[in-house]
Amino acid sequence: MAEVDDRYTKDGTTDLKGNPSVKKDTGTWKACPYILANECCERLAYYGMSTNLVNFMKDRLNEGSAAAANNVTNWSGTCYITPFIGAFLADAYLGRFWTISSFMMVYIAGLTLLTLSASVNGLKPKCVDGKCHPTGSQTGTVFVALYLIALGTGGIKPCVSSFGADQFDENDPVEKKSKTSFFNWFYFSINIGALIASSVLVYIQTNVGWSWGFGIPAVCMAIAVVSFFSGTRLYRNQKPGGSPLTRIAQVLVASVRKWQVQVPEDKSLLYELTDKESAIEGSRKLKHSNQFKFLDKACVETQDDKDVGAANPWRLCTVTQVEELKSIVRLLPIWASGIVFSTVYSQMSTMFVLQGNTLDPHIGPHFKIPAASLSIFDTLSVIMWVPIYDRILVPVVRSITGRERGFTQLTRMGIGLVISIFAMLAAGFLEIVRLHIIHRDNLYDSTDYIPISIFWQIPQYFLIGAAEVFTFIGQLEFFYDQAPDAMRSMCSALSLTTNALGNYLSTLLVTIVTHITTKNGKLGWIPDNLNRGHLDYFYWLLAILSVINFLVYLLISNWYTYKKTADDFEDDMGNGARKD
Repeated sequence: MAEVDDRYTKDGTTDLKGNPSVKKDTGTWKACPYILANECCERLAYYGMSTNLVNFMKDRLNEGSAAAANNVTNWSGTCYITPFIGAFLADAYLGRFWTISSFMMVYIAGLTLLTLSASVNGLKPKCVDGKCHPTGSQTGTVFVALYLIALGTGGIKPCVSSFGADQFDENDPVEKKSKTSFFNWFYFSINIGALIASSVLVYIQTNVGWSWGFGIPAVCMAIAVVSFFSGTRLYRNQKPGGSPLTRIAQVLVASVRKWQVQVPEDKSLLYELTDKESAIEGSRKLKHSNQFKFLDKACVETQDDKDVGAANPWRLCTVTQVEELKSIVRLLPIWASGIVFSTVYSQMSTMFVLQGNTLDPHIGPHFKIPAASLSIFDTLSVIMWVPIYDRILVPVVRSITGRERGFTQLTRMGIGLVISIFAMLAAGFLEIVRLHIIHRDNLYDSTDYIPISIFWQIPQYFLIGAAEVFTFIGQLEFFYDQAPDAMRSMCSALSLTTNALGNYLSTLLVTIVTHITTKNGKLGWIPDNLNRGHLDYFYWLLAILSVINFLVYLLISNWYTYKKTADDFEDDMGNGARKD
């Protein structure tokens, strides 16, 4: 029998028909090219239509700068909220394959409608002498298209990385080792798409037209769909486990109901199913942990529970169900530590651009590089660092530490947090040099470029890219690995919200700094004329916040207890909880 069982994966994955996945015919790297190509094309489509969207709002919808910026940021924020919809449906009911498939259709519909709004007479605004006059219905069509895209990308975002990781059996040592590499190459594929979008597609939108500029992303998304479905027969699928929100509520209600019940010293007496399978579909059993002991009351089996017969999940939960909630609670402090990092990351599209606008952009006598285009060096940094990390750093560190992944996931994220501090220091020192030249040459009110090449900004972009490879990719892997089996899409969606909250925190900091530093008629740190401001002080503030965030992170990571399944417990008996 064991010989027959070895034909199949041991993590409960199935093919699309619900049959156990045959190990040699499914999953691993033979399934991943279709997923990685899908992600590359989807990101190319997303960044291709969003990178220059603010200019479309101004040019075609005749919106002012503030209104256009607000509409874009509101839409961008929605793109990081809708992942909870896709994640909930994937974990609870549809599974990741059908969730991705369904929301890709919504995505295609949105991109198609956006393309039509920029190319079809009647849907596109009439423009006379460079001035466009959209009707209410034409503007409405654009926003319907945009929010269909937000819904579509939200359904896909939290599922694709988890779906790709599902292709590697965690109970197979060789496949488990490959999973770390998958997250590296997944992020690599994202940045290949972003690189093409920020260079080629922005040029097309600016110099050829919006119909082509939006039409090409729509075609790229169609290619993404074809790529995804081409690998269907190779995919391994995790079964949806029912509503995770319901299970969380059941643990909380059962714990409160039994607040006076004593938890036994012998934790083996806590309620759990006696057979091997977990009560939660698609989830392995989790071993009891000693944190958040109040929640253990939910799995204390009282005489009343025994008298009822069949367990009522609103009164009695399994150890696995309780540990599922504990896993989520343990993740929250790690999640919160990513918000400041995302705030630093967001400076590439705000303060770095404002700083770059004042620097000399010339390459030779005739060609000028826009300040916003410097972000390409962040992308190039990521593309360079991923293979270095995966092929050089990991093997070297593995030989030293003996760990399969080289660095632990928490150590990897911490290294990225440290690198982000140096990115802010690099930006701050460049600003000091810039202000020194302004003071020396009395250029406070100059409308010309400061005699410093814009390419001196490359180090700060390059450092942000390196930090991404450690923190963002580490975060992707960590949230997948430490999430309960039946809540992985939800946890991926949770990790994505750090981007939204990081942007919101940046806005809040700028608002507070401006309010405080402009009192008594002062110009403040970030005036319209940066030559009379102190943008360097804002960079120092972010560097200090990043240092504080890192120190707090050290405490959190030392406190964190890694999730243990029943299989892990059997393998590591007597070793205790793993700590970073």
